[in-house]
Amino acid sequence: MSHQRSNTNNTADAAMRWQNALNSACAEYQIANPVFREVSDRRGGRTAWSSVVSVYGNQFSARFWYDGKNVNNAREDAAEVALSWLQTGGESNSPASNRSYR
Repeated sequence: MSHQRSNTNNTADAAMRWQNALNSACAEYQIANPVFREVSDRRGGRTAWSSVVSVYGNQFSARFWYDGKNVNNAREDAAEVALSWLQTGGESNSPASNRSYR
């Protein structure tokens, strides 16, 4: 049984890989945790979902739209975009550009 539980935890961790990495980066840079917001767009008979994440006063949108059952993918997409911005220094007011390295 513990083997199955481990696989379930690994699957859950993989499903939130970018969100977890973004949370860790925010903690490392000592800035507020990211805040996610889901957005929807009615397309014919279906609704497409995406996500926007706020980090350090900036908003980052997911690059793609997803089916309702895959909303977590939208959050992962937005988290990846925001994390990339943080790690590359983004604008001059980003925590990465002001970070002192040891």
